[in-house]
Amino acid sequence: MTDNPLRLRKIHHVEMWVGNAKQAAYFYRKAFGFRQIAYAGLETGRRDICSFVLEQGQAKLVLTSSFDPESEISRHASLHGDGVKDICFHVDDADLTFAKVVECGAEPVAEPYDMQDEHGTVRRATVATYGDTVHSLVSDGKYKGPFLPGYVEDIVETEDAGLLRFDHMVGNVELGKMEHWADWYSKVLGFKRYIQFDDSQIATEYSALMSIVMSDNSYSIKFPINEPAQGRNKSQIEEYLDYYRGPGVQHIAMLTSDIVKTVTRLMDNGVKFIAVPDTYYENLPERVGEIDESIRDLQPLGILADRDDEGYLLQLFTQPVVDRPTLFFEIIQRKGSRGFGEGNFKALFEAIEREQARRGNL
Repeated sequence: MTDNPLRLRKIHHVEMWVGNAKQAAYFYRKAFGFRQIAYAGLETGRRDICSFVLEQGQAKLVLTSSFDPESEISRHASLHGDGVKDICFHVDDADLTFAKVVECGAEPVAEPYDMQDEHGTVRRATVATYGDTVHSLVSDGKYKGPFLPGYVEDIVETEDAGLLRFDHMVGNVELGKMEHWADWYSKVLGFKRYIQFDDSQIATEYSALMSIVMSDNSYSIKFPINEPAQGRNKSQIEEYLDYYRGPGVQHIAMLTSDIVKTVTRLMDNGVKFIAVPDTYYENLPERVGEIDESIRDLQPLGILADRDDEGYLLQLFTQPVVDRPTLFFEIIQRKGSRGFGEGNFKALFEAIEREQARRGNL
């Protein structure tokens, strides 16, 4: 097997199915600084859906809702709440990639088909992954439109928050299914096991989880897969599975080159983050070593730091961005490190457990 057998270029976009796309688009523009670039709906001839395309840096976020209460989109939003439906890959050849992944065991959702408008043609296919989540495969040739066929340009400017691209996306699956889906990403998509954490590494007094990080060879597409582990109380993974009503994307990590500036902007916009106690910073210099940033800048914002053999990273996690305790975002800045902040797990999970206790779900 070659290093990139499917010729996956990048994440083309992430699509969320939501209850009200117009209001969700407003939220992500105003809170996270995404710029609106395209739209599909009644005014463009779509009688079934309303969809907004947002962009920041290289990341495209698509928000779609349905006019039909009996549609798959509406049922998905009713069952799961607002959540990630499609992590779409940009590929060289959608037909060839689809044939290969199905041959390797992927369940087809949509056979390859053409999407066309006056700007050109896009070839698209879709396969299923964990829960109700899917991966679409898009090869766009020389398509010149604002996004995909059927969308029109619809620019709404906003103040950028400094988010550059998707760094990774975390999937939560049921107990006993983590190995299954890690093997699926290896066998079907050619990903490799990058890092694995067990419940001795990701645990607090009350709860624990296990995680395997799957990555393409370039480390530009990374999917940690979590499952709950036995603990005294309900873990964050179990809480997610209960309220999402099954497996799904738990959080989206966004890369920034200046986390202090980005988090400050997001907080000014009203985004709420998980809080860590001031005691976290007491031995930070001894634990992490010398970093470019001042602790005086990090501590008021609650930004966490961790170091590995390749460098260090800075990270911070939002509170859930939806009504249910399900989807949230991570803001991450990498200074050489390609890890996930293993040294922060205990502080992070204790902070999450405090939020769980407030919700009565610990």
